[in-house]
This record gives sequence, structure tokens and C-alpha cells, in this order.
Amino acid sequence: MTLLGPAEIRDLAELLDVQPTKKLGQNFVVDANTVRRIVKVAKVSAGEHVVEVGPGLGSLTLGLLEIGASVVAVEIDSRLADQLPRTVALLQPDADLTVVSADAMRVTELPGDPTRLVANLPYNISVPVLLHLLENFASISAGVVMVQAEVGHRLAAEPGSKIYGSPSVKASWYGHWRTAGNVSRQVFWPVPNVDSVLVAFERRADAIGTEAERLTTFSLVDAAFQQRRKMLRQSLGQVLGGSQAATGAMVAAGIAPTARGEELTVHDFLAIARNVTGARETPDPAGH
Repeated sequence: MTLLGPAEIRDLAELLDVQPTKKLGQNFVVDANTVRRIVKVAKVSAGEHVVEVGPGLGSLTLGLLEIGASVVAVEIDSRLADQLPRTVALLQPDADLTVVSADAMRVTELPGDPTRLVANLPYNISVPVLLHLLENFASISAGVVMVQAEVGHRLAAEPGSKIYGSPSVKASWYGHWRTAGNVSRQVFWPVPNVDSVLVAFERRADAIGTEAERLTTFSLVDAAFQQRRKMLRQSLGQVLGGSQAATGAMVAAGIAPTARGEELTVHDFLAIARNVTGARETPDPAGH
């Protein structure tokens, strides 16, 4: 046996006195077939450097190592971080695993320059963690994450969709996104009260803007979707010094001032950012 099943998961949790908590978004995958499916969808190959966030008791970690990947696992719970190498040593003694005991939202350096992200992300902070990793690790070129279904569909949404919003635009700054399959609630312990989906992404070959432009663009995106029913000249006016200034920036960018946020692509928001009069350094928006 090289992967964990339901009995092993519960035994490990009991050994560590771990009670899965909503605060940490802990729902452990207990189905080996689901683990192997995620690894296959992610197109992980032997020798590839993979970063995993929230490995928990090691279900997905072992699936990644089984294929021959080199894995860096970032785990905030010190009990789980301490146990993971022991579990791997018992089931896959020759595996290449590095555990980083830290909050993924604070990590800005990782060993091995990972090229792929594969993770069952904690549902309560999945989008902030995802955007943080893409912002800080340019080496990540592709990956698959399992997230709450509602969040996953938002990440992959296209302009004009009712669910297109701030996460959709910000994610598209970094790359191209698509949903890659549903995941049954029954493969988790404890069973969550929400559905899950796999979301696959590929990073853009070239950055679409500078870091300063990203910060300005993201601040405009936040403003646009905080009041998504308003026309952009009104919602953006609150951060651009009034509707007249917002109208000027939008017209210069070739965007109708009467448009609404859900109609615009990330390139449209970037064009407005580049035409903001008297551009100033914009603080990093909360949640990126």
C-alpha cells in the first residue's frame, strides 16, 4: 500500500489528536481513486517539482510522490507538518518530500522552484492563497486545485457571466482557467456541506503588465465588483476621484463609461489603469 484509505486517515487523526476544523478548512480526502484522478488531471510527471498547500494527513501528497514527483508541502498545522514525513517514510521510503511548516499566505520562498501547483486548498481562504502563490512564485507554470464548487466556477468564469467577478478577473491576470471535473462530497472526511470541483490553470507565457499596473488594476477590479450593479463611471469614481475622472480614464481606454464590471476582461481593466490621470502608487488590495 502506498496511499491512505479511510481507516488510515482516522487512525492518524486519532494518533495526533486532530479534530478537523472549519477554521483551517480541513476536509481530508479518504479515497485513493480520487487522489490518483487529481494527479492525472494535473498532468504531473516523474521528477517534476510540485508545491502542495494544506497536505493535511498526506492523502494527495502520497499520490504526487507515487508518480515520482518532488513535492514541497506547505502546512500551517505543526502537528500535521511534523507527522507527514513519518507517514511518507513508512509508505514510500524513497520519496522526495520537503515539508514547510508555515502559513501559505506568508510564504515567499520555497526550495526547488516548483513548476506545478496541486492542492486541495482550504476552502475558507482558497482564492487569497491561490493568488498569493501565483504572485510570488513565477516558476509555477500550471496546476490543478480542488476548491468549493462555487469558487471554482467563479475562477473559471468568462466576462458576461452572472458569476464573473473579482476572483475571475484577478485569476485571469496570471493565466487561463477551466473547470476540470466535479468531486463527490463522499470522498472527504468529514463530509463537507458544499460541493467541490477541480480547477486547472496554465500561466500566461508573458506577464500582461508590471507589478505597479497589477496593483492599480486590482484596486479598480475591487471597486467595480463591490458595487457591481452600478455603471463603472460611478463605482470606479470612488477610487479615481469622482465620476468625471473615471469617465475620462475609461474613454481614453476605449471603454464605455456606462459599462459594468462583469462586461470587462482583465485587459480592459488594465487599459483603464494605464489611463488613470495622475497615477499614484496604489496599496495592495486586501485579498489581492
